[in-house]
Amino acid sequence: PLATVRDFYRDLPRYRGEAQRVVGAAARGGQGLALDALTPAVPVPETAKVICVAVNYKMHADETGSDLPDRPNLFARWWATLVASGTPVPVPVDEPGLDWEVELAVVMGAPLSAPTPAAQAPGAVLGYTVFNDVSARTHQRATTQWANGKNADQSGPIGSHVVTPDELDVADLRLRTTVNDAVMQDGSTAEMAIKIPDLIAYATRTISLRPGDVIATGTPAGVGFRRDPPVLMHPGDTCTVEIEGIGAVRTPIVDASQRH
Repeated sequence: PLATVRDFYRDLPRYRGEAQRVVGAAARGGQGLALDALTPAVPVPETAKVICVAVNYKMHADETGSDLPDRPNLFARWWATLVASGTPVPVPVDEPGLDWEVELAVVMGAPLSAPTPAAQAPGAVLGYTVFNDVSARTHQRATTQWANGKNADQSGPIGSHVVTPDELDVADLRLRTTVNDAVMQDGSTAEMAIKIPDLIAYATRTISLRPGDVIATGTPAGVGFRRDPPVLMHPGDTCTVEIEGIGAVRTPIVDASQRH
């Protein structure tokens, strides 16, 4: 054990160093904790901004009938929607089902003020995790604003671990979504149209980033609402999103009575 999530991000350099010491001790035969005895946690603080990127993969743009944007198309999620792997996600009232979106999420590790050149952006990244931008499409498409459809309660499953850049090259990682036993998405981060440094640089034109802030970088092709006929997730289904080199997040779908 190192610290609470809040304390970790308040003094990130200290706890990153402490984490390296603990890992080193464990590698030398020290006492560790059994992973299956732990409760997964959301790995970013309550103060985190969650910035999402829409339509950032060419084949996803094609399936939605959209053009790739000239600049990042950003929208916001609230931290309160984030949940750990295994947490049930309820289908909201008046929603026929939920859609899935596997995404590589960038977790910031240093403050950045506006504007930050793209060349400097990678040095401020703490690491990467898996994110599922679960979407209530009926509410999302009801108006030109996406807040209702992208911020349903418990609708932001996120990995409970962060893999640091020294251990992972994110240029070409496989992303997959399965619902029950069916593969729904199977793509690569190599298909990302606007790359991570440019996403960070663009965001900082107006938004100061802080340690623990998240940028979800978009999803590849294979979403459910654009299939013919549409395929959505219903109570009793289980969705798993996974990214090569990082891990998986598993989400059971439940009815609205289990919303909390």
